[in-house]
Amino acid sequence: MLIAMLWMVNEAGTTSIPTLMAYDFDPKAQTWLWLAFFASFAVKMPMWPVHTWLPDAHVQAPTAGSVILAGVLLKMGGYGFIRFSLPMFPEASAQLAWLIFALSMIAVVYTSLVALVQHDMKKLIAYSSVAHMGIVTIGLFAFNVQGFEGAMIVMLSHGLVSGALFLSVGVIYDRLHTREIDRYGGLSINMPHYAMFFMLFTMASVGLPGTSGFVGEFLSLAGIYQVSSWVTAVAATGIILGAAYMLYLYRRVAFGEQKNADAAAMPDLDKRGG
Repeated sequence: MLIAMLWMVNEAGTTSIPTLMAYDFDPKAQTWLWLAFFASFAVKMPMWPVHTWLPDAHVQAPTAGSVILAGVLLKMGGYGFIRFSLPMFPEASAQLAWLIFALSMIAVVYTSLVALVQHDMKKLIAYSSVAHMGIVTIGLFAFNVQGFEGAMIVMLSHGLVSGALFLSVGVIYDRLHTREIDRYGGLSINMPHYAMFFMLFTMASVGLPGTSGFVGEFLSLAGIYQVSSWVTAVAATGIILGAAYMLYLYRRVAFGEQKNADAAAMPDLDKRGG
């Protein structure tokens, strides 16, 4: 990305972003510049197959680190696409939209299936983040108002909802010092307030109508539907799988029998929220 930026500055003679946005780069050069920027933004998003750092980072990070990672860092890739790739290299963006669609479709389906089999809460939410970012990239490259607005709302929504889910995991991690889903169960009995908050954010992650998740996903899919019904169909399976892994997580943590005496003895949320 830095090499591409240096080339652009040399070509246009300025580092001013508004000037570079208006500058007409040669279409052949645009492709290479777009790919150089894409290499950077794809990792930040993160897009499949360069997403593997995210689950590991979330598992290693403390709760506050995970919240900042999900809420701020992942949005940098989306910001990069919106601010640089699309306006500066429009020809290349149109030419290579198929690449984005292909990677995003794989991301949405594959990472959702991977999320279904996770035993670690943070890993599950991290994989769900990759799937949601797939919806963002699909929306951005639909090149229409609905797709664009949808992608931005998914980013805003994901930042709040995913951050809240990591906080929810942090609350019970502080009490039991494990993120293993199997160690919990029946938390709605002894932690009803916590279970209610966790359910609210689980539903927002699923995209229940009335939550921010629904608005963004619906708009993104409405935008891409104008471009390709096949891409829409594949992306929509991600929402169905999303409901599967999030509700499965919630059922194992909040409902069922209380298998673990330590988990059954955990105190509910207090006014501080901890």
